[in-house]
Amino acid sequence: MTFFLSLWIVLPAPNLFFLRLAVGAPEISPLLGLIGLATLGITLGLKLWRYKPPRLLTAMLLAALLLSSWPLLGLPNTVARADASMSAAFASPSQAASYPPFSWRNFFRGIPSGEVRYQANIPFASPDGVSLSLDLYQPATPGKYPAVVTIYGGSWARGNPAESADLSRFLAARGYVVAAIDYRHAPAYRFPAQLEDVQTALAFVRDRADEYEIDSDRIGLLGWSAGAHLAMLTGFQASPAVQSIVDYYGPIDLAAGYTDPPIPDPIDVKQALAAFIGGTPTELPEAYARASPITYVESAEANTLPPMLLLYGGRDHVVEARFGRRLYEEIIGSGNTAVWVKIPWAEHAFDQVFNGVSNQLALHFIERFLDQTLRG
Repeated sequence: MTFFLSLWIVLPAPNLFFLRLAVGAPEISPLLGLIGLATLGITLGLKLWRYKPPRLLTAMLLAALLLSSWPLLGLPNTVARADASMSAAFASPSQAASYPPFSWRNFFRGIPSGEVRYQANIPFASPDGVSLSLDLYQPATPGKYPAVVTIYGGSWARGNPAESADLSRFLAARGYVVAAIDYRHAPAYRFPAQLEDVQTALAFVRDRADEYEIDSDRIGLLGWSAGAHLAMLTGFQASPAVQSIVDYYGPIDLAAGYTDPPIPDPIDVKQALAAFIGGTPTELPEAYARASPITYVESAEANTLPPMLLLYGGRDHVVEARFGRRLYEEIIGSGNTAVWVKIPWAEHAFDQVFNGVSNQLALHFIERFLDQTLRG
């Protein structure tokens, strides 16, 4: 079993079922490594007692141990590259992080969030009769705080604000007001309905800044996948209302994503994009351009975009890291600010294992980036 799970650290997932294994295996790789090491030790111990385990078994255990070692062995270089990107973006990059890029203790016990105040299902709009609400997370002590609006992913077709509860509590316990927002779903509602909903939610949060204890001059957006895409579109068009953006593996060029999908393609990228936009790039080229964050970066002037933190997995088979890298280079080339964090072993949605190897690294840089852009 350890060998089978370890294989998914390097194997691409052919469909949605196996995608879950490919997402989870790298994130629990330290545990797989410990199990593999213990099993190998037992096997070698039996050998000393003149029992000869099958050579295939020994080879499989050694392979599992090597595969499961990749993320932790690659962690120092990954952190160094991300640190270099932070230093290139900011003259004096913040070091304000609660934890190191990886903690064995947090891996086994989970990442503590701390006490927060919480209000669920606060209605903010009802477009076309669809009731939209947000969940509000506030630091335990009343005050005035920077805010982060979080936007869940799900191919623009599914999801809800509760999906971001772990990160929302994590940030609220560290001095941010977090508004986890909802939006209408495709295919019943097509672009730009989702963007309009995010813009409405942002305006709602800003209008109630005093009530929610928010410093309205210090608001950031954070999204996952489709939610990161909406965060980018909103932030690129709402500056200076948005002071920073955190992008967890968001799509950046929808036409290119359609015409050049990942191989393998476990979620059927073409179908998801066509349902969101309402057709193909050939049928609706202008809509695809309007819905692509890269469009706004290519026409941006220097120092007009909010600083961005881009988090992409090197093994992402939904939104490939090369697209995120292209966006990063366009942002830097336009004279704006961005930080690039590529996690070589990570798949799409790696943060679903909240205390896994990749998300511990991501949280370390999210804390530093938000401190730099919303408090610095």
